[in-house]
Amino acid sequence: MALRDHGWIEGKNLIIDSRSAEGHAERLPPLAAELVALKPDLLVGPSPQVALALKSATATIPIIFVAVFDPVGIGLVPSLSRPAGNITGLATYAPGDWIAKRIEILRELVPGVSKIALLVNPGNPIHRLVLANEVSSTARSLGVALPTVEAATATELDAAFASAAAQQADAIIVFADNLTGQEAPRVTALAANHHLPAIYLFRQFAPGGLIVYGPDLADLFRRAGGYVDKILKGTKPADLPVEQPVKFELVINMKTAKALGLNVPASLLVRADEVVE
Repeated sequence: MALRDHGWIEGKNLIIDSRSAEGHAERLPPLAAELVALKPDLLVGPSPQVALALKSATATIPIIFVAVFDPVGIGLVPSLSRPAGNITGLATYAPGDWIAKRIEILRELVPGVSKIALLVNPGNPIHRLVLANEVSSTARSLGVALPTVEAATATELDAAFASAAAQQADAIIVFADNLTGQEAPRVTALAANHHLPAIYLFRQFAPGGLIVYGPDLADLFRRAGGYVDKILKGTKPADLPVEQPVKFELVINMKTAKALGLNVPASLLVRADEVVE
């Protein structure tokens, strides 16, 4: 977060205390309680699960979430414009068909794609929400099959990709999550091993991943610095509307495309923010 831009310097006028669940969701509630017990001026939750754990742990200490897909849908805030309570932040969702947009990009890249696997974490409330709200209508309207494969732990990723391949998926959409983010090199390697063209949400997958389309996460964290500054100076979270992403990135890895035998059309290349050679 761009705290230094606002005059906050760790060790000088700011103390930062952090905890990590290291991909183990069951550790989040005790870690949240631990942080609340320190009586900080502010808590920051950089994912849906972390934000929900913090919200459950305190109704008084201000909380800022960053990179939560649909904060209203999972009950973090009652509305984006009026977050109420002690929590606000930055969402990664902009109105529109989330799955449909990724299918359109895959269709440009992978000729004749008709079955696209969805890699989801059954423990992620956002994933459950998207599956419930979008999958059946998108599959019907676009005429594609969208089988889901699940992984809640690092070791389950292998089985999830093997299942997608066994179901003869033409491609795979990797849902963003703490797990897939921490295991990004493993995820992109599994996609390569199973010869599955994959689309990802965030730039951390670009080194080995075929294509990334999603919000600019670095920009969201920079903007979160402004929220931290306002709250530390006395603004109430309820008075700060939840902001949505304004910058999106399309990154194409040509090396991965070549390994998969794919010709990237000019229509995609001209729209790309970055092409990894």
